[in-house]
Amino acid sequence: MNYLVTGGAGFLGTALSNRLAKQGHHVRVLDDCSAGNPAYLLPEVEFVQGDINEKTLLWKLLQDVDCVFHLAAKVSVPESSLFPSSYNLVNVSGTVTLMEAIRDTKVKRVVLASSGAVYGHQAQIPYLESFEVHPESPYAVSKLSAEHYVRTIGARAGVEAVCLRIFNAYGPGQRTPHSHPPIISNFLKHALTNGTIIIHGDGSQTRDYVYVDDVVNALVTSSTAVGVDQQVINVGSGVETSVLELVRLVRQVTGKKPEEVYNPLKSGGSDRMCAGIAKAQEKLNYIPLVPLETGLRLTIERDPQFKKEIEPKTIA
Repeated sequence: MNYLVTGGAGFLGTALSNRLAKQGHHVRVLDDCSAGNPAYLLPEVEFVQGDINEKTLLWKLLQDVDCVFHLAAKVSVPESSLFPSSYNLVNVSGTVTLMEAIRDTKVKRVVLASSGAVYGHQAQIPYLESFEVHPESPYAVSKLSAEHYVRTIGARAGVEAVCLRIFNAYGPGQRTPHSHPPIISNFLKHALTNGTIIIHGDGSQTRDYVYVDDVVNALVTSSTAVGVDQQVINVGSGVETSVLELVRLVRQVTGKKPEEVYNPLKSGGSDRMCAGIAKAQEKLNYIPLVPLETGLRLTIERDPQFKKEIEPKTIA
């Protein structure tokens, strides 16, 4: 098959693009390199640097494409509160521009990487796709808007549309910017360098951490699965893990004892998050294969930024 992966030089995009290329598909990547690095793409992946809002470029890239994976997005919840217009431009306007181009070029299917953040606070765990959503940050609003645009334009244009609500993905290749780093890569980095782990709140808040390979499995399957048009599907581990439990596991896999500092809880997130994955199991034959402790060890072993910091005996 012929694929276009927007945001394909980012964390998830690189893993997805390389997987598809290894399977023998033709893969074309569009990325503006604001957060991605094409150096980690396989040589057989066709890379194009450009903006998701460049419609003429999109028309060109979409020629002969069977399926689009739309991963291009700005993804930080705290940052979105500071720059909501920027998040709207990329995550919402960029999605609309892409869908217009997809409509005009007769692409068969589009798969959107949405987010579990769209649920907001819920009274029940795990989160099910049938729940009423309550987005609580500009980021979450932008991803929910993208879902609506993908499904609505897709339905009117005869393009099959699938929205995967991905929970807290992690793994090798995930960047740790100083401003708003992802929690797992941040904790691992500070533990391995004998730094300080900062915990916001009392550490009882929970998330669903899902290893990158499991997410890629769901993405790949969603491009050809039958009966998924117009579907919204959760992708997570199905396991609820507290911040304190994550810290314990980080200590265990690194063999380090980083100092812990407790700061006030940040706004814009839920106290508890966990994906209900029954629908993914039914529609995508999805089974998360990598438990959190294993995923942490694999992240250290496979990511150059961590591998050099740890002794071989610790990750054996």
